[in-house]
Amino acid sequence: MSFELLHFRDSDKILRDKKMLKDVQMTLEYIDSALYHAHFKGELLRQALDDMDWRENGTLNIIDGRRYQYKGIKKGVAIDGNFSAYEYILDGLVRLQVGFDKQKIEAGILMLTSQRSDKTPYGSTTELVQNEIEQLYPTISLPVSIALFNLGRPDRPEE
Repeated sequence: MSFELLHFRDSDKILRDKKMLKDVQMTLEYIDSALYHAHFKGELLRQALDDMDWRENGTLNIIDGRRYQYKGIKKGVAIDGNFSAYEYILDGLVRLQVGFDKQKIEAGILMLTSQRSDKTPYGSTTELVQNEIEQLYPTISLPVSIALFNLGRPDRPEE
C-alpha cells in the first residue's frame, strides 16, 4: 500500500456514521493499484471511481451551471484530487469547501501526491499537510480526509 490516509475535523466519524470507512479504504487501494506507475492517470482514475460507484450520482458539479466537477460523490462525501503536484492541496480544499458551504456534501476526501523535492525544508508530507490544514482554519473548515499517494514515477520503475 503506497498511500496514507489522514483525517481532519472528525471526517473519520462522518465516514464511520455513513458506514463508508471500509468503502473508502477499498476505493483508495483500488486507485493505488490501478494508477501505480501509470503514465496517463486521468482516465484510469475515472474508471476506478466509476467501478467503485463514486461517479453514478450524476451530479458531480461543484457550482450549478458551471463545468467544475468533483472526481466523484457518494453518500454526501466528495472525492477530488490531483497526482501531479502536492500544491493542488489549496485548490482541492477550496473546491471541497464550496460544496460543503453549499450543503452539497458533508465531508470531503482529497487525493494528493506525497512526492516532493528532496530539498524541501518543510519535513515530511504528512507534517506539512497537518500544518497547512491547521493554518487554513477557519477559511477551510470542512471535515476532510487527505489521502497521500506515492504512485511512483512512470519513467523510473524502481521508485
